Amino acid sequence: MLALVMFALMMCEDRLSMQERRLQIIKGLQQLPELIKEVLKLDDEIHKLAEDLYKQKSLLVIGRGFQYATCLEGALKIKELTYMHSEGIFAGELKHGPLALVDKDMPVIVVVVQDDTYTKCHNALQQVEARQGRTIVICNKGDEETKKHAFSTLEVPRIVDCLQGILTVVPLQLLSFHIAVLRNCDVDCPRNLAKSVTVE
Repeated sequence: MLALVMFALMMCEDRLSMQERRLQIIKGLQQLPELIKEVLKLDDEIHKLAEDLYKQKSLLVIGRGFQYATCLEGALKIKELTYMHSEGIFAGELKHGPLALVDKDMPVIVVVVQDDTYTKCHNALQQVEARQGRTIVICNKGDEETKKHAFSTLEVPRIVDCLQGILTVVPLQLLSFHIAVLRNCDVDCPRNLAKSVTVE
């Protein structure tokens, strides 16, 4: 992802209309290492969350915009390491099937950050809440409005929208790790997976 962001910055270098946005992204890149360290401090909270979730059979991860890719990556990591069924779902498609899975026993992770998709992600969060889904929300620090609708929250720092996914995916990766350890899964060598293609 960072490579693509850097490539985009290089391609728009001579476009005057993009200079303000370009500078925002460069500033975000400079802040990223410290902000990732800040997110890693959530590890104890995430471990407690994993203790509540590790006996579950299924987990949904919902987001929109840039955060949809975060949801897909988070769900994939959960599947890979924990062998638990997990789906990354585009928040706009919630009513086209996935909402039927939501009840009081279904944990649902919703990524709601303060970007252009904020209001629409809130709508999805409220849809899950209305069906008594156990909402675990990853949101920006200080977002009190979102926290009102959550069973539990993990707060990450705010950064420019195209880099926000780097911060929101870290809690999902840590959650996958802790759930896997609690389920006695081998996190270093997940079953049936290969890191390189060795056969045709």
